Amino acid sequence: MSDIYRTPEPVEGKAETRNLLPANTFPTLNSEPLNYTQKPIQLGVLGSTRGTDLQAIIEAIDRGRLDASIAVVISNRTDAYILERARNHEIETVFIEPRNKRREVFDNEVSRILKKHHVELILLIGYMRILSPLFINTWRNRVLNVHPSLLPAFSGGMDIDVHAKVLESGVKVSGCTVHIATSDVDQGPIVVQKPCPIDKGETRGSLKEKVQALEGVALIEAVGLFQDGSPLFER
Repeated sequence: MSDIYRTPEPVEGKAETRNLLPANTFPTLNSEPLNYTQKPIQLGVLGSTRGTDLQAIIEAIDRGRLDASIAVVISNRTDAYILERARNHEIETVFIEPRNKRREVFDNEVSRILKKHHVELILLIGYMRILSPLFINTWRNRVLNVHPSLLPAFSGGMDIDVHAKVLESGVKVSGCTVHIATSDVDQGPIVVQKPCPIDKGETRGSLKEKVQALEGVALIEAVGLFQDGSPLFER
């Protein structure tokens, strides 16, 4: 099922955790356990590109590795392949027109759709928009972003540009990070990291392919941690 959402603007909003960084490089949170009663977990996905990592989530659910359901996939681009990928698996999709809307207005439309589908955890998969503080506050500790580097290194960039900077730096190891999205881009608490070596003769394309293969694995682990009541997601 698919929908196009164009609301007028209102007049006057236990898997293993791999942490490769010193503990003092990211925020520490409470250690009290959480108890979730709604299963399977309802996932909402925001994406603007091909959604390769979405495929990994779909397959993990189909194989019983995740007790979860993808309730809806939302995009700000009507031609984003992530929408077709979702429809191919009979997942509901929604396109929201972003033009001529303030960020808070657009994000409020996204929130209404997520709430309508009873979403508990949001995954940002190739989502090419910066979230508003209003959205972050509404979904505090419920939004996961995957970044193609070992944060805090090489933060702030997107996609192939990140891999180019990694190679230019001369480091020997790269990887991906799943972190909780906050108002500070790429600065939220780290949930999972997956490293990979940088081989001699590595190119931006080959490194992207190598890191992308880890992103789905990392997201699956992160969703599992949410389901297990990790204190990282405490509200």
